[in-house]
Amino acid sequence: MLSWAYLVLGLLGGAAASLQIIPGATWTAKGSNAHIQAHGGSITKVGDTYYLIGENKLNGSAFQSIRCYTSKDLVQWTFSNNLLTLASSGDLGPNRVVERPKVIQNSSGQWVMWMHIDSSSYGEAKVGVATSSSICGTYQYIRSFQPLGRQSRDMGLFKDTDGSGYLLTEDRQSGLRIIKLTSDFKDVAQDTYLFPSHYEAPAMIKVNGRYFMFASLLTGWDTNDNKFTTSTSLTSGWSSWANFAPSGERTYDSQTTAILQVGSNYMYMGDRWFSGNLMRSSYIWLPLTISGSSASISWYVNWIIDPNTGAARAGPSENSYEGENATLSGGAAKVSCSGCSGSSAVGYIGATSGSGGSIRWSSVSSSTSTTTTLRFKHEVCNNPYR
Repeated sequence: MLSWAYLVLGLLGGAAASLQIIPGATWTAKGSNAHIQAHGGSITKVGDTYYLIGENKLNGSAFQSIRCYTSKDLVQWTFSNNLLTLASSGDLGPNRVVERPKVIQNSSGQWVMWMHIDSSSYGEAKVGVATSSSICGTYQYIRSFQPLGRQSRDMGLFKDTDGSGYLLTEDRQSGLRIIKLTSDFKDVAQDTYLFPSHYEAPAMIKVNGRYFMFASLLTGWDTNDNKFTTSTSLTSGWSSWANFAPSGERTYDSQTTAILQVGSNYMYMGDRWFSGNLMRSSYIWLPLTISGSSASISWYVNWIIDPNTGAARAGPSENSYEGENATLSGGAAKVSCSGCSGSSAVGYIGATSGSGGSIRWSSVSSSTSTTTTLRFKHEVCNNPYR
């Protein structure tokens, strides 16, 4: 099978009716002309703008920056700012780990970022805190610490309907913790609940008075069947952990990072990690169905989300154009490919030697009269969800 790159193609108009989310695709942002670097992140909506904040992995696993992208429709993203950048020393210095940044706004309007801070050996297990006057502005780094004196690695944030804030944190020694924050969201106040089972990558939402916690098993970079649990109270009554994707699908080869509410609907956000080349790690975003105390996701090759209501539907049928039938130039060449249709494909696109390989299709058409999406198969692999 093949993985996908995708871009947005403007045909006749600016409407978003046919803009599609392509789970697992390489996703190019305006303003950077590069694959979005917002790994381990989350999305926050302010006004009519969505802000995607996450880790920059362009040069490997060590900290480089925390990036912010903006969008009106959850498909067309623009790079806006580096919120935190590499320092000469300290927590944000060379060869440091800064992961899973999440932001929350306190009652004074200040934005507070929490993140996992660590050494390259993951021996420190701390959280870090930074603040900014605007969600996508430059953040001032404050400090790092172990919350209530305990280890903290993968973490998330949750803001309850009463305005209280909570840190969701993986304590490798004891389990997954919910810890209440102080009123300004800059420090921890007290323990709320401990899940004694070992989970990481936590994310939480509240739907009709019921809390839903989503998390991953501890399997390193390898994916697993992520789980969820529910309760009507943060302090007790949590259900047994259960799958929210079909058993054995390994959450469609992804790991939970956040859950986004759009209108009265929800979107699962997961990371598909490529440990050998972290910069190409991609994003698995799928409609999340909540019904009573159940939660589930299903696979879509492409799907369309209404950015105002969150209503989701499958994407349109597609026309296919074989690369080997296109016009090739530069270093591009037809190559054999046992896993490809017709047992052939085009290689050496963007070759660095000579003039660089390029490919041109003629007579590409679409039945839509608005902006739509193109998908390109670009890599041989053996995963049915790539």
